Amino acid sequence: MKSDFQAKFLQHLIAKKQEKGFTLIELLVVIIIIGILSAIALPSFLNQANKAKESESKQYIGSMNRSQQAYYLEKNTFSSDVSLLGLGIKTDTTNYTYAIVGQTDKQVANTSYPKFTTTLRAHTGGVGVGFTTGATTGEATTLAVLCQSVKPTAGDATKVTFSTLTGPVCDGTVFQDLGK
Repeated sequence: MKSDFQAKFLQHLIAKKQEKGFTLIELLVVIIIIGILSAIALPSFLNQANKAKESESKQYIGSMNRSQQAYYLEKNTFSSDVSLLGLGIKTDTTNYTYAIVGQTDKQVANTSYPKFTTTLRAHTGGVGVGFTTGATTGEATTLAVLCQSVKPTAGDATKVTFSTLTGPVCDGTVFQDLGK
């Protein structure tokens, strides 16, 4: 009986060694899981390049807003020319064209026009004179806003409205306030 047990045990071990490996169904399940995960991650991964390009526009418009505030402090008016702001930035880059539009003595809009309107979002900045107390009396100051289009589109400076009570405000439907 002992030798019979040993023979069956050896046959079991040999059969176990032959069962190593993956079945076709197991491989298909792994491939399907990898496919689903890559389908989820791929759009986010591909959009990172556009986000990097858009950061240029955010930086430029934010810098133009701050420079307009400094320019107003010195000259009591806003600049109508980017070169007068003393930033040293190009008004025409690979991805965007920058301009100052809608300039008056009390408000100005700085905008970026994307060259690839199907993939890049536009940015518009507004700087206006407002009052710290929220009324039309009190200490005057410059108030700024940075707006980003909700979808990729051409720039539109008319999407920033101005009020002496609240300062510049984004459109809300086409442009969203980035809070800078």
